[in-house]
Amino acid sequence: MAVWHIEEDGSLQPHATVANRPRPAAHTPAEILRHTFGYPEFRPLQADIIHNALNRRDTLAIMPTGSGKSLCYQIPALLFDGLTVVVSPLISLMQDQVMQLHALGVSAAYLNSSLDYATYGQTVQDIRAGRYKLLYAAPETLLRDETLNLLSQTQLDALVIDEAHCISSWGHDFRPEYRQIAAVRQRFPSAVCLAFTATATPRVQQDIKQTLHFRDENEFLASFDRPNLFLEVLPKRDAIAQVLAFVRERPSTESGIIYCATRKQVDNITAALRHAGFNALPYHGGMDSETRAANQNAFIYDKVPIMVATIAFGMGINKPDVRYVLHADLPKDVESYYQQIGRAGRDGLPAHCRLLLSLGDVFTQRKLIESNDPAEQAGQHARLDEMVRWAQAADCRRNRLLAYFGETASPTTCDQCDNCRQTEHATADLTIAAQKFLSCVKRTGGRFGASHIIKILRGSRDKKLLQWGHDKLSTYNIGQEFSNHEWQFLAQQFVQMDLLEPDLQYQTLKLTAEGEAVLKGKPVAGRLPHWEDGSPRKESAADLSPRHPELFEVLRRKRAELAAELNYPPYAIFPDRTLIEMATYLPQSPASLANVHGVGELKLKRYGEPFIKLIQWYCRNNGLAEEARPTTAVPSSPPPTSLSPRALQMAQAFTNGRTIPDLVREQGVKRQTIISHLGDYVKAGHKLPAERLQEESELTAEQQAAVMTAFDTHGGDYLRPIYDALQGQVDYDELHLWRIIWIIGA
Repeated sequence: MAVWHIEEDGSLQPHATVANRPRPAAHTPAEILRHTFGYPEFRPLQADIIHNALNRRDTLAIMPTGSGKSLCYQIPALLFDGLTVVVSPLISLMQDQVMQLHALGVSAAYLNSSLDYATYGQTVQDIRAGRYKLLYAAPETLLRDETLNLLSQTQLDALVIDEAHCISSWGHDFRPEYRQIAAVRQRFPSAVCLAFTATATPRVQQDIKQTLHFRDENEFLASFDRPNLFLEVLPKRDAIAQVLAFVRERPSTESGIIYCATRKQVDNITAALRHAGFNALPYHGGMDSETRAANQNAFIYDKVPIMVATIAFGMGINKPDVRYVLHADLPKDVESYYQQIGRAGRDGLPAHCRLLLSLGDVFTQRKLIESNDPAEQAGQHARLDEMVRWAQAADCRRNRLLAYFGETASPTTCDQCDNCRQTEHATADLTIAAQKFLSCVKRTGGRFGASHIIKILRGSRDKKLLQWGHDKLSTYNIGQEFSNHEWQFLAQQFVQMDLLEPDLQYQTLKLTAEGEAVLKGKPVAGRLPHWEDGSPRKESAADLSPRHPELFEVLRRKRAELAAELNYPPYAIFPDRTLIEMATYLPQSPASLANVHGVGELKLKRYGEPFIKLIQWYCRNNGLAEEARPTTAVPSSPPPTSLSPRALQMAQAFTNGRTIPDLVREQGVKRQTIISHLGDYVKAGHKLPAERLQEESELTAEQQAAVMTAFDTHGGDYLRPIYDALQGQVDYDELHLWRIIWIIGA
């Protein structure tokens, strides 16, 4: 595929004519954010991470998918004089990132095995000539002697490690080559090192820092919450039928991913969808590489809305408008689940994440684990157990997910998971049903799983059941009031209520003390089985529909036409969110279109005119006028004023008398991390005692006065002007603290 870039006049030119690029006309992070990327403001932590990088401080950032990690190193790369190298684990991930940067007029390239000999050689020459701001490379490519020698001939300003959880042997996606990147850091000591990941438990975070030998680095830990994702688990009864029902509920143009544990399941579900008239393609390791690549491109380029895949698919996908992720089978661990659902709703708009659960899936995952390296099996079994506990839980799914990653849960319900919504509805008396099921478990000695117990209750003539003599039990055929699927639903509830304890290895159930109490008469209240097929669900946290859907479809067709001409996926022209705003507020001039989310200067110059003409045409034909656009037309994810539970906890502790050193010792984090949480609390509109904050400062009275004067002069949006005004005599930790004090007193 040819590589193109956009010239300053908006024209498209081939790769061979790339000229040595000057620094961008925008000279501050905020200017680049607006003019190049088309975003009006930073999301939480982005500005601080960027300024940390520009101050050449090694940085570890743990940020959820969709929170804008890429901007945290792309913007510094555009401000550095030299080259920024980004280590990325997948070819498709590099290609997608470089393609999107080219669409924005940014000079970027990648080195990997997908390039032919001539293109690889030309790219190397261009790197030597300083024609790129960003270079993407796999760890294997980076570690080659010829690559390291090439980088020695450049001004390497930054080394970025994306998907940094691959460094840790405690992570879910460990890659030994990532461990060797620490040696590359030593070879280029003047390059700032930035590590990013969306999936890292506290143990993995510590391992990353130790491996990379971070010393004076700062760690930025954003909330793992993805408030635009609706989380849901349903008992699996017939995976294919449930997948078809779910897809039928949704618009035919919506993009979605259906994950399966096995290749056979992928092929079966794909065949069923296509037979039912849905446009779907498969993706798994049993297919040849050309077919996999073609199917992936068809999904990215909006030629096919549904991808049915094993976990081999997705890490390299940055498609922002995936509206749902459906797990037809159980993921292997919580990290994998979080990473996979993270591919939904990257544009900040609502998305639906449904998981179908059966205990048989646990058995399948255990068999897969047993085929792995014996040294890794204990950890993999433990992570699978955590996944099952999460899926079977009856309390807030979001809080449990956040707690797994070390984030303090909110005391309130989230209203964006099935458990929180179902608690709004009346419960029923399930005592008789529970006693029947529990009694049957006890009479069979706790040596069988739910499926066998249900066969007894429903009077099955199953051969195994008869061999055990279970047709002679008093509980045989006493459960005809519920179907097999309804009993499965009830059994899952009984596990959630701690009436039954599942043995996840042998797939059996046994009574708990609480279950024994129910057999003695303790009442049980819960949900009736009709919840299995359709509890009332509020699909979205915001309206996905544009005010003028006919115009939206016209704009979509124009976007597809332009994308086809340039060989870009449609979202690289404009994402859905941008088109929704166009079809809602009807911008009819370049100035108005420039205020729409995702429309930067180059995109306005390159693509603005045809879209403006279509909007003008639609307004003339329908007697409509441009409408005023609110400051934030569609909520971002997370909103700029969002406050993590962790920040709330730290602020409350500080208000109640704990000092910053106290919190550093108790939480096991750096001083800057505590200050960052307190800053988030104040930025959200809350107050803290300024006098106590001032007591935490290590500055002299003269320095304190100079800092406040600098903030009065330059404002508090960015710390670099303050740092420069003070001639570097006050470090950034103190500046973060004094910005809080300045905001409180403003």
